[in-house]
Amino acid sequence: MDQTVSKVAAADGALSESEKNAIIGGVLLSMLLAALDQTIVAPAMPTIAEALGHAQYLPWIVTGYLLTATAMAPLYGKISDVHGRRPTLYAAILIFLAGSLVAALAPNMLVLIIGRAIQGLGGGGLFAMAQTVIGDLVPPKERARYAAWISGTWAVASIAGPLLGGTFAEHLHWSLIFWINLPLGLLAMAIINKPLRKLPVAAHRHSIDWLGAALLVVATSLLLLALNWGGGTYPWDSAQILGLFAASAFVWAIFALRLVKAAEPLISLNVLGNSIVLAGTLSLFLLQAANVGLSVYLPVYLQAHLGLTASESGMAMLGILLGTVAGATTAGRLTPRFTHYKRLALAGVCFGIVALAVLAFVAGSSSLIWVIVLTTCVGYGAGTTFPVATISVQNAVERSHLGVATGVLTFMRSLGGALGVALLGAVGAAYGLPLMGEGTQAAQAQLSSAVPFAAIFLISAALLVATLAALAAMPEKPLRGRDDTETPMIAE
Repeated sequence: MDQTVSKVAAADGALSESEKNAIIGGVLLSMLLAALDQTIVAPAMPTIAEALGHAQYLPWIVTGYLLTATAMAPLYGKISDVHGRRPTLYAAILIFLAGSLVAALAPNMLVLIIGRAIQGLGGGGLFAMAQTVIGDLVPPKERARYAAWISGTWAVASIAGPLLGGTFAEHLHWSLIFWINLPLGLLAMAIINKPLRKLPVAAHRHSIDWLGAALLVVATSLLLLALNWGGGTYPWDSAQILGLFAASAFVWAIFALRLVKAAEPLISLNVLGNSIVLAGTLSLFLLQAANVGLSVYLPVYLQAHLGLTASESGMAMLGILLGTVAGATTAGRLTPRFTHYKRLALAGVCFGIVALAVLAFVAGSSSLIWVIVLTTCVGYGAGTTFPVATISVQNAVERSHLGVATGVLTFMRSLGGALGVALLGAVGAAYGLPLMGEGTQAAQAQLSSAVPFAAIFLISAALLVATLAALAAMPEKPLRGRDDTETPMIAE
């Protein structure tokens, strides 16, 4: 271990600040590609259906990407710990670009769905690797300030994705939403090629548990299929959905057994047993459930109850997006200055809970201005948690486990988002809101009652309360600085 650490330190010393900034810019650009492809497709889906036919399979354009991207995130973390960041990141970019090429040239819906699934195989790695590489370059005490860059990347994707997708589909050609990835991906590779060579390559004495990886992918895919199909394609109590949940639980149990029995498990038990990792990943899981679910159904409220058009509701969503970036920026700048840095996230989540509770209370009579103000407050409060939880998890593990820990964190964030959409959709449906296809049917109808939306806002607030509890239970460990030596992972 000492030899590995010394190699790491030597490599870090060989990187200038400009090279570090080039690497960070390149990995964020690669992450932007994956984030854009989660938002750019939706506006073009009607045009794609008209061009390729088989409109009943349109949801698979989104689901295919989500399944593979979520399931692959932990595997990329382990691979990068074994084989190094540069080849792993390059493989993720090339797989993503290959999927983009297949999707752009797709002659029919089946090939397009296959291309999207291939994109997801690479996209899951881009999410995990961006934060892992930043973790390699910057000590935890300074790392939080880069969280604003990551949140800004997501905000740009959330805003630019729908605009580009709609513009390409309406005025040019739908395939451009995939062609655009090729020059951007090649640019990212060119930017990071030379400086990334100086990053240390992890010791090759480790191995990858491919059976455990296969079990993780299967278990995750079954769970995500149940969450995506439940309440829409099939009723929640149908044999299909219950069967998927049962099959997923069975495979998860086998995966857990594999973690215990494998000589070198896919996810180290030391990582999973660390109380900081457990609490930090759980907090982001719950936070994303509230955040993504709210982002999906808030436009439904704006259109179906307040009467906004699709473009107007998109502009109104800027509040929660920019609020999230502002919250992450604030926490990122203040974290190095606070001994008890966790209090920043605790205060932010409390602020978000209050804002959501007020929004639920005034949902039936609120004006657009107040909705924007309150959702901006929600975004700001949620944004403070992302850097604090991420840095806490990365700071809690040895550098040799940084990729695995970050991969697990990325995986739980994605899984939380999928769960949040399903949960809030079920709540809305229970109150008579026709939420089919992530709210598209409800958005087309004008609804006089705000009760379903008030319930959705309250459940989102409850998820933030659970986030608060997870954060409160997370131990604080002093953040390592640039001059601190590597400390062993603790299991508090």
